[in-house]
Amino acid sequence: MSGAEGGAPLRGVGPMLTERLARLGVRTQGDLLFVLPLRYEDRTRVVPIGALQAGIRAVVEGEVLLAEVVFRRRRQLLVRLSDGTGSLTLRFFHFSNAQRAGLARGTRLRCHGEVRRGPLGLEIVHPEYRGVGATGEALPQTLTPIYPATEGVTQGRIRGLVQRAFASTGGTALVDHLPRELRAEMHLPELRAALEFLHQPPVGTELATLAAGKHPAQRRLALEELLAHQLSLMALRRATKADNALKLADRTHLQERFLAQLPFRFTAAQARVLAEINTDLAQTQPMTRLVQGDVGCGKTAVAAAAAALALGDGRQVAMMAPTELLAEQHARTLAQWFTPLGLPVALVTGSMGARARRTALAAIAAGQLPLVVGTHALFQESMEFRSLALAIIDEQHRFGVAQRLLLREKGRGHMPHQLIMTATPIPRTLAMTAYADLDISVIDELPPGRTPVRTVVVPEERRAEIVARVEETCRGGGQAYWVCALIEESEELRCQAAEESAALLTEALPQLRVGLVHGRLSGARKDAVMHAFAAGEIQLLVATTVIEVGVDVPNATVMVIDNAERMGLAQLHQLRGRVGRGAQSSSCVLLYRAPLSELARARLKVLRETNDGFEIARRDLELRGPGELLGTRQTGLAQLRVADLIRDADLLPQVRAAALRLQQEQPQACLDLIARWVGAGEQYGRVG
Repeated sequence: MSGAEGGAPLRGVGPMLTERLARLGVRTQGDLLFVLPLRYEDRTRVVPIGALQAGIRAVVEGEVLLAEVVFRRRRQLLVRLSDGTGSLTLRFFHFSNAQRAGLARGTRLRCHGEVRRGPLGLEIVHPEYRGVGATGEALPQTLTPIYPATEGVTQGRIRGLVQRAFASTGGTALVDHLPRELRAEMHLPELRAALEFLHQPPVGTELATLAAGKHPAQRRLALEELLAHQLSLMALRRATKADNALKLADRTHLQERFLAQLPFRFTAAQARVLAEINTDLAQTQPMTRLVQGDVGCGKTAVAAAAAALALGDGRQVAMMAPTELLAEQHARTLAQWFTPLGLPVALVTGSMGARARRTALAAIAAGQLPLVVGTHALFQESMEFRSLALAIIDEQHRFGVAQRLLLREKGRGHMPHQLIMTATPIPRTLAMTAYADLDISVIDELPPGRTPVRTVVVPEERRAEIVARVEETCRGGGQAYWVCALIEESEELRCQAAEESAALLTEALPQLRVGLVHGRLSGARKDAVMHAFAAGEIQLLVATTVIEVGVDVPNATVMVIDNAERMGLAQLHQLRGRVGRGAQSSSCVLLYRAPLSELARARLKVLRETNDGFEIARRDLELRGPGELLGTRQTGLAQLRVADLIRDADLLPQVRAAALRLQQEQPQACLDLIARWVGAGEQYGRVG
């Protein structure tokens, strides 16, 4: 965030504190006002010690009866505090001699903290405390804000700096960039009033309302932040569309020939999305289109058909994947489709040998290799294209926006068209907000022949039953996956490692051919194992999550996911999508170790209840929030400071309408809002 208002530098703050505050995004007086509390505590009344209950946070006041240092596993200071209605223990694990001296018998203290049960009765561990006189001191008249923590900056210091910032901007009230009519329509307070309230809510404010983020002051700031990010992405979209792209025409009818030689027909959804892409590619404005679709819906085939159109115009196409394994798979798939049409496929990854790499780069630069597949290696300066017209990016949420737009430099005066694919379906309202710089297409239909996968959740104690079921499947001519969380054993995580699991399963199932694949194998070794599995030479493939996006093996009908409780919902759904690719019924076994956290229990329940990727995405968003769903590298909405895309979803239609209106009527307010909430970040996609 940028302190556009109150932009004066911090006053009375030394270099060390300045550096620490910068971690909170604070560089000016104005920035301080936008460091909003994470939560609040009611310290406006003293609770008699005799009325305390475990689990509550409370202010107590009393006299020190006893202070002693004891050694119970570790050195600690125990202070006995009494107020006549009862007594409790204050427990300190970190303390100085001066602190101990200040807690002498007879000292009167006011303390705050979470009350819990201890070996000596109720206690507070490391309370906030201060000495008070015999007559006490005035209690706060507002709720106490608890700010985001950063090392070396106490809560008291942040509170003091915030109040000083309010005083210093008193003569020049913060400029309110939301139009008065919009505030009136939505019954929202002015900016300064909202900020003052949130930094010091008066006594009587409902803590539950604040915790739920539903107070009008919070809603006011959430709407403004969402609006700023929306405007930022819309500005990025306008800037991208202002670039020139090559208008593509399939002069050799390659797309038609490509579709004719496929061993399957496109679904209606695939045909619809391809038509949208073809329309985009015929324009001189660069396409920036996101294609969403569930696991197995045929996104890659649609992307390949789009590539065929560009190749048919005599241009080059690049496809990027987030991992070498996925890049290798895409290269194999595309080679199967395009080699019969007389077009070779080049694979460029970071692990290529120097000589092979030089040869490939020279051929690509000369235009001799029109179709290139790779990882982030395609971004490197040494990579040159003769006429790159289309960039296909798989799993957009794993790439940053800036990284994606580096491709501009590869177009030789033209911005390549961009087709972005994701198998993480994103709910429509979130997609329209988080990807406002992209057009969105949805493949909402699975190809015929895909059978729903039956999902069961099984405790660790029944592992032997699952092993027997795997054996039965494989001896009956089927194949199975066994996925583990880690490569090596970890005591801390208690995960069954792939190597250990492979050894145990080989011993338990001597009649089966067991293979092992994980990220530390060489590319050639991984390739060999995956090929052997695809060819049916391996019956049981033990793997880490590298096969989350892997080879298509229709004969594989059982997926066992070990320690499923430790994986995210989207990842579990992706893994489950490895089976159910043929006409046979398939099943996914989620093997877990108790005890389950509430989040893990909720995840496994969702997987058991539905196979619908869009419903899973919606529930994943509820459980985890947008940051993880979009990916931590996704700049912008994954880093919202006030708004919450689930809690504030009802604001999104108003945000979009307000953004369009502001763009037309108040362009300067748009720039000011972006500067306040996004800062320099509105240029995150503008590279070069």
